[in-house]
Amino acid sequence: MSNQLFFTPGPSQLYPTISQHLNNAMRENIGSISHRGKKFQMIFQEMKERLSDVLNIPLDYEIFITSSATEIWERIIQNLISNSSYHFVNGSFSERFYDFTTAYKLKSTAHISDFNHEFGEFNVPDEAELISITQNETSIGYSFNPEEIKNIRENNPEKLIALDLVSAVPSIPVDLSHIDTAYFSVQKCFGLPAGMGIWIVGPKCFEVSKAKASKNQIVGSYHSLAALKKNGDKNQTPETPNVLNLYLLKNVLKDMQLKGISSVQNETKYKAALLYQTFNQITELKTVIPHPLNRSKTVCVSEVHGGNKDLIEYLKSEQLIIGSGYGAFKDQHIRIANFPAHSKESIEMLVDEMGKYFEGK
Repeated sequence: MSNQLFFTPGPSQLYPTISQHLNNAMRENIGSISHRGKKFQMIFQEMKERLSDVLNIPLDYEIFITSSATEIWERIIQNLISNSSYHFVNGSFSERFYDFTTAYKLKSTAHISDFNHEFGEFNVPDEAELISITQNETSIGYSFNPEEIKNIRENNPEKLIALDLVSAVPSIPVDLSHIDTAYFSVQKCFGLPAGMGIWIVGPKCFEVSKAKASKNQIVGSYHSLAALKKNGDKNQTPETPNVLNLYLLKNVLKDMQLKGISSVQNETKYKAALLYQTFNQITELKTVIPHPLNRSKTVCVSEVHGGNKDLIEYLKSEQLIIGSGYGAFKDQHIRIANFPAHSKESIEMLVDEMGKYFEGK
């Protein structure tokens, strides 16, 4: 059995209780139950109740299952945008959502960060129907200041706000009352195998989608908001979903509740501080995001002087698997996940080995 620890930014280290929950799933025949049956309905309902508690989701918001967060980009476009959206681009993934809108021939625009400071002053175009924000950009380790989200809401009360929570929740507290829809995938902070997205949808979104459909505009098919809600009201899904991952998420949420979400978030802060302290102390490393307020606490990114290959290979020989840079930075950056599945001891072990590597150079 492999003793490797995965600090890759997703898929990543599985939550410590996953093997136990998988064994229970086999005993309960979870992989064989009908998604129209009572047992599935109970699992789905419990997952929604626990997620609502963990993330403090407003009572009038709905929770749906999709195949991934990437799918949700397209569902947002189909259901909620007719002509134009506005995107805060702080890395490759936020840019990809913007690219999706241009592929749909929408007249969308973007505000692109240079990473040296916060977004600063901005003017959302009047024609934009939806504002897209990425809370935690996995590709570069940029975190969006929650105060800016609050200001955006106050300055744009009539527009929809969509918040990408991939690699953010539940490790980072987020006030969902300021947004209309949010989404994430389960293979990062929740420590699950890949293959499921969660879409959180507020009441205003249903009104927009219904109005769009009434104008004979396309809002999608089996994953239109109307179809998702019709089935969701019965704790069902339009199609056969990833039942096993749903079961695992329900149980991991319970584990997190028992531990306490404040404990999860406090541990995240401690581990992030340790990683950034290590980046600062080693001369061959340089934190990519200069402003501390905008440094991700869950995906810590550093440039490696001379390239990352040897460091990554050394850590791999010690059974510690970290992420390389994303896209154009593949060979220059390292990305280290700091998710709830990563114990304080494992992060301490990682930074010790990084110190040993550079001391020996």
